[in-house]
Amino acid sequence: MSCAVAHPNIALAKYWGKRAHGCNLPAVPSLSITLDGMTTRTVVQLDETLEDDALSLDGSAVVGRPRERVSQLLDLLWVAGASGGERPRARVSSTNDFPTAAGLASSASAFAALAVAGNSALNAGLSQPKLSCIARRVSASAGRSLFGGFVELPAGKRGQQALPAVQLAPPEHWALALVVAVTAEGEKKVGSTEGMLHTAATSPLYDGWVDAAPPLFARIRDAVLARDLARLGPAVEQSALAMHATAMAADPGLLYWNATTLRVMHEVRRMRADGLPAYVTIDAGPHVKVLTLGEHLSAVECEVAAIDGVIRTIATRPGDGARLEEAA
Repeated sequence: MSCAVAHPNIALAKYWGKRAHGCNLPAVPSLSITLDGMTTRTVVQLDETLEDDALSLDGSAVVGRPRERVSQLLDLLWVAGASGGERPRARVSSTNDFPTAAGLASSASAFAALAVAGNSALNAGLSQPKLSCIARRVSASAGRSLFGGFVELPAGKRGQQALPAVQLAPPEHWALALVVAVTAEGEKKVGSTEGMLHTAATSPLYDGWVDAAPPLFARIRDAVLARDLARLGPAVEQSALAMHATAMAADPGLLYWNATTLRVMHEVRRMRADGLPAYVTIDAGPHVKVLTLGEHLSAVECEVAAIDGVIRTIATRPGDGARLEEAA
């Protein structure tokens, strides 16, 4: 039995869209922060009595596409580890201490934790970059959660298969902080993969997004390295709004926001006008992530928690990458 923990990541430079030539290659480069304070814990136990892999998520048995993706990742680990014969089946149990499939990157932490636990259980002996590449093939953002701190994932190129994420800077590089404003309960109606494919196929703004994303990524990368929030914040907001504008322009349009999402966005602008450094980013879901400096975390969280419609807040900072831990 092998147990691993991983944390979700929040993209500052957004990833939205896949290359058309397979291997789950991102169409644009992205840069994220792996977050402390939200955790996925995954246990992998080999079981020769099973005819197929078994998946439990937050205590409930899961079949269909989620289990297929788990099997896909375990198969990739088995082949990459040059193991012979048929891969042994596994019981996989995964739990999150934050909302699942709701736009908080639970798939990123889930598949990062699975890659580490599966690597151990199958004795594949793969390096962290190799695990990042394999996790990325199942969930692109999972490739980033293998690493801690500030992480970049390049855009894929035609014919490319090996594409791991790379740590740009460790967690201690910069005392940034985020407040997650949880604005809804339950799973989102349109998953990220489905949304990306639909956007690429139907949005008249998609080609413009693919052209605009790399310069935004470069601005964000430079600002992170310079530890300059005044430069970082506006670029982060532009990346998020450009991504969502592209999705909204699809046919039919994808609207991940709710009324509270918009309320938080307006209130953050008001905070900034009042002198509190705070900027928003939003992934494919209704929750708003408010970026600030660590010294202002308490003040920002207090303001965000008071906004009408915010169910709860999660305060978090840059955290570590995926890793093995002792099974309970």
